Amino acid sequence: MPTTFRPCAPDQSFLFPPSPRDWLPEGHLAFFIADTVAALDLQALYTPYDGDGRRNQPFDPQMMVTVLLYAYATGTFSSRRIARKLDEDVAYRVLAAGNFPAHRTIAEFRQQHLAAFEALFVQVVQVAREAGVVQLGTLAIDGTKVQANASKHKAMSYGRMRDEETRLRAQIAALTAQAATSDATEDAALGPDVRGDELPAELQRREARLATIAAAKARLEARQADQDRGKGRTPDDGRKGRGSRPFARDFGVPPDDAQDNFTDPESRIMKTSDGYDQCYNGQIAVDEASQMIVATGLSNCAADSGALLPLIDRVQATLGHDPAMVLADAGYKAEASFQTLETRQVTAYISLGREGKAGTTPNPAHGATQRMAARLASPAGKERYRRRKAIVEPVIGWIKEVLGFRRFSLRSEAKACGEWNIVCLAVNLKRFHRLRLA
Repeated sequence: MPTTFRPCAPDQSFLFPPSPRDWLPEGHLAFFIADTVAALDLQALYTPYDGDGRRNQPFDPQMMVTVLLYAYATGTFSSRRIARKLDEDVAYRVLAAGNFPAHRTIAEFRQQHLAAFEALFVQVVQVAREAGVVQLGTLAIDGTKVQANASKHKAMSYGRMRDEETRLRAQIAALTAQAATSDATEDAALGPDVRGDELPAELQRREARLATIAAAKARLEARQADQDRGKGRTPDDGRKGRGSRPFARDFGVPPDDAQDNFTDPESRIMKTSDGYDQCYNGQIAVDEASQMIVATGLSNCAADSGALLPLIDRVQATLGHDPAMVLADAGYKAEASFQTLETRQVTAYISLGREGKAGTTPNPAHGATQRMAARLASPAGKERYRRRKAIVEPVIGWIKEVLGFRRFSLRSEAKACGEWNIVCLAVNLKRFHRLRLA
């Protein structure tokens, strides 16, 4: 008897249209994200559209948020790739419910609602807390360098800026003089349809580059002036200094190797596992019980030490109280931070030395650091600190290796911070979904 195959007719029309929810298996991540978003307070997303008289029917913010979060949770960050997924991927088609926003619409929506995404992150953490998933007993804190949307090759040092500025000014002066003597041959050189008073393209390019360099140079000088003021210097102190040694630089004059990036001036050159790159420093605080992120932070400072207390403050603001215990590596050590944690009755185990390297002897005047060293030296302290890696480092691995998020799509510190919140929110939803299935 011949084999009978199941019917397959791609062009066959359905008598009754199927429900899109039948296209995905029960318990799919897309359904979980859609149901979670539907349960959140989305008023902040709808408010900008209230009473503006629009007739072009913008896409429903709830749908846009759901699609964006599912995209980030499955490792798709580019607005163009998300737009293609809406055409090709069943899960996206289900979530969008027959809507096909263009990539520009997706990018603009994401950029316009960054503050709302931060609020949604807080809501999801609170929901997880109410569900008993987040317990806020022990937190582990860590940071990771994420590439800015800027090339390190689009940066220039202060010393080179000075040299390039001098060179460009000389070239512009020469081109201007040349242009002033070429009136007789304008028609031949520029064409009969040109007035003749336009700037030559070569001169325009150089003037534009000079303006770019001048702006970057001014940013570096302003940044250095702020740093000098923070150290107690004033514009009129010259190089006198406070002791016998004079200052190495005039007030507000950066060192020659200080760099500024032309593409994203707020990003900074930072050391990563792959060498030096233009980056931002993303921070997370992870709950031990759930391995969900309960607080986020981001800055253009490569050092982690200043991020500890702001993260704890965000935890307190989100969940109503401080964690019982905090674990962090040596990048977060600071006597002032240790004192504040003691005052707030947060037990901390923060390493005083890099792993694999001999730790330095704490300053006898730093009492909180001395007490931290004693806690870490005890068998119980060693065991508690060892838990740090297993709590927070896998989450950073999920972000970078599983999702593949290694580069921001948005530029500027504020926008990169907003996108970091979206990434962490997507990770939380994916983790929450897995915990609910367990």
